[in-house]
Amino acid sequence: MKMVALLMVAASPAAAQTGPATFSLPSGCTAYVTTQNASCEVEHLFTCAGDPSGHQQRVTLDEQGMTFLSVIDAEAQWISSFYPRDGYNKWLLPDAADPASFSELLANGVDHYDFYTDTDRFGVTHYVGTDRLTGREVIIDGVTLLETAFEITASAPDGTVIWSTRGNETISPEWRRFFGGTGVTTSSAGEEPFDERPIEFIFPGEPGFLSTRPKHGCGVALSSAPFSEETTYDHL
Repeated sequence: MKMVALLMVAASPAAAQTGPATFSLPSGCTAYVTTQNASCEVEHLFTCAGDPSGHQQRVTLDEQGMTFLSVIDAEAQWISSFYPRDGYNKWLLPDAADPASFSELLANGVDHYDFYTDTDRFGVTHYVGTDRLTGREVIIDGVTLLETAFEITASAPDGTVIWSTRGNETISPEWRRFFGGTGVTTSSAGEEPFDERPIEFIFPGEPGFLSTRPKHGCGVALSSAPFSEETTYDHL
């Protein structure tokens, strides 16, 4: 994986405001699309020659710089994630009771999953959830996506619920990945609605491809609820 290389070339936390306007990927990595999202975030989706077949990566930036890096496999499973601001890693543990399966979602219209992740800060977390196709197509900036309804609960190893999230996302069968949507996350801090929908899809050669600067939803007042990285749902 190219996670470490990506971190080495990534800009400082203020890069989106003061640094170069174009994000630099590590050698051997190729981006295929940039999305400008409703949540004042810009994301770049890319593959790297050194990664296992079917793996792809995503980097997310907000107005202050890079916030999230992730790797998924061909089934859109969470393989690993890194949170630059808090400085911790998350990775999928083996032998899931019911691995997430993009293929099953496409074939049957529903996918149930039950798996664990570990981190070098928060320890082990248990995730149980469901993705369902709603049967609705969504066209965003000329790209046709399929809508899903999802629900997911994250729990501590003793069964204590950390947070739960429900809402709607979209998927691309061609790219075999999910895109953020709308919903509500519930934790001990309360309920927090979110809107992470892509607004623009920008392809190689188009203005704004690999931009470091988010365009949509910026300057909106944030909720006062003290949600942490570990109490929010990461669409991958």
